[in-house]
Amino acid sequence: MYLKYYYDESLSQASYMVGCQKTGEAALIDPSRNIEEYLNTAEKEGFTITKILETHIHADFVSGSRELAERASATIYYSLEGEGDPSSEYTFDRSIRQQGVRHGDQIKLGNVTFDVVFTPGHTPEHISFLLTDGAASAEPLGMFTGDFIFVGDVGRPDLLEKAAGVKDSAIKGAEQMFHSIEKVKSMDSALQIWPGHGAGSACGKSLGSIPTTTLGYEVKTNPAFQFDDRKNFTEFLLDEQPVPPAYFAVMKKVNKEGAPLLRDQKNALRYGTNVEKINNLLRENVTIVDSRSREAYSQSHIPGTVNIAYDSSFTNWIGALVSYDKPIFFIADPHHFSQITEAMNAIGLDKTEGFFSPAIVEKYEEEHGTDHYEVISPENAYNMQKEGNLSILDIREEHEFEEEHVKDAKHMVINHLPSKAEELPDHTMALYCGSGARSAIATSILKAKGYTVKNIKGGFMRWKKENLPTE
Repeated sequence: MYLKYYYDESLSQASYMVGCQKTGEAALIDPSRNIEEYLNTAEKEGFTITKILETHIHADFVSGSRELAERASATIYYSLEGEGDPSSEYTFDRSIRQQGVRHGDQIKLGNVTFDVVFTPGHTPEHISFLLTDGAASAEPLGMFTGDFIFVGDVGRPDLLEKAAGVKDSAIKGAEQMFHSIEKVKSMDSALQIWPGHGAGSACGKSLGSIPTTTLGYEVKTNPAFQFDDRKNFTEFLLDEQPVPPAYFAVMKKVNKEGAPLLRDQKNALRYGTNVEKINNLLRENVTIVDSRSREAYSQSHIPGTVNIAYDSSFTNWIGALVSYDKPIFFIADPHHFSQITEAMNAIGLDKTEGFFSPAIVEKYEEEHGTDHYEVISPENAYNMQKEGNLSILDIREEHEFEEEHVKDAKHMVINHLPSKAEELPDHTMALYCGSGARSAIATSILKAKGYTVKNIKGGFMRWKKENLPTE
């Protein structure tokens, strides 16, 4: 048997290839939309990809299942446990090779067997796959758990309600998760656990960064496994879950049906330092993202653009804050153009239409002048607040704000700024988050909307370090 692990750091998303060396077949579990890496592995190892296994309808990335089914003529295996529930039922086009499965079904790949285990909770239709290498043992080696069991955490059950608007599904999902955990506790403690995500994913609240674990270790150490009472477990699981990125609702719809094929996508154009073009775009209903560092953006930027720096959090923030209904353009290092396009494809933002180089900011400054925003110390922010010259806005998660915040601070989670900014006061605001990174993005969003804003250097950590008032 052959097993390979793939990891997309931008989305903290794991996928897997399992191959049977006897038959030369391979299966992919929860593949991403960037399928070239799978095809390259298959060619290198001499495998033919024949099967694609989906644990659930993903909310945080575009599944590559349809793309693989088309390119490799492989069959998609998906859960039938959501039948009759519109929020949990796949609706793939009948032209796609597909096979629905239920709890107890087996999928054969030569000597390798995948046993389907129904593990609802994160989603109502969620399934996991027990892997047995028949050439070595009749006992299962491990389980592909998707968004059921993570290292140190389990999948959040509230996404259907918060992201897709399915009423009362959060509590029901938490109760289902309790029973799913109870179901697997009695399995072999040596069972390997291969999760669908690692640290940084918004599909849980405290995922570990280790790529794999064992069932026995999770039973002993995972906080979600320490409950015998369903009510207490439900309260624990639903508490302090972060606001889901806005794009999750879009992903649920895309992955129910299967994403459009990348071959049909038009290529983004390159505009270099075309000031006239960007000026015209600024008058249209489009989004222009400046992906330079927050330091560079704060010192000089083109008015009307928003700043989401190209770093490890880039894809998540794009999906959380950028509209899927508008064309999107980027100011970015040309070396990053292809990576940014891949990142956009990964979350279904197929409206990327063009790129400008960073030098356009300097050229724009020469011809029209640029804007900037001030980064101020917590002490300066406090003094200005006392004098009534600004209000302070906390853009952290709800549970962070409730635990402790700057005295007299207003609050709005950063995810809500694009749609609810008009609810904020129209006078000068100083923004903060935990360390200053999130608030830099938020500052650019509000500036693009015409607000006078400053960013508090070092965020709440520095505010507390300087012993300024909190409540």
